[in-house]
Amino acid sequence: MSHCRSPLDKVKDIEELKDEIAILREDGNIIVFTNGVFDILHSGHVRYLAEARALGDALVVAINTDSSVKANKGDLRPIVPEDERAELVAALECVDFVVKFDTKTPVSLVGAVQPDIYVKGGDYRAEDLPEAVVVGAYGGQVRILSLVAGRSTTNIVQKIIRNHAASHERAGVEDTK
Repeated sequence: MSHCRSPLDKVKDIEELKDEIAILREDGNIIVFTNGVFDILHSGHVRYLAEARALGDALVVAINTDSSVKANKGDLRPIVPEDERAELVAALECVDFVVKFDTKTPVSLVGAVQPDIYVKGGDYRAEDLPEAVVVGAYGGQVRILSLVAGRSTTNIVQKIIRNHAASHERAGVEDTK
């Protein structure tokens, strides 16, 4: 029987992550880095992270903390707390490390880790990313990956709201908002 490593073993603070990256770099590994909220994990996230991992030897995923999500997306988000989001993303086979960040963007984290390749999804443009300036300064690459159409946390939340309203309508229940 094989032993299943706990996803929580992949969740690191910045100092632990830098130590892990240093070891990987000594062996010539290519480090890929991406970041996001990953609020309700869906197939778009999974495909994106697998595509990112295929670009190198190790994938680091930075997750926005709850306070960072609120600053970026408003008080109604996140839906899933940061520790759970980190654990779910870490559970994916293609993810090697997860680190949380508490700022609006991960610029300082990207500067500290200095990944060989910084990746974002197709809903971004490299010229609009503040991280791209940092990555360019140390000679890394910025890659924009394809977007999985129709797959987003926002779409899932909207569908839940529509379905909830429709089920209440059918049941003759008034919405008490």
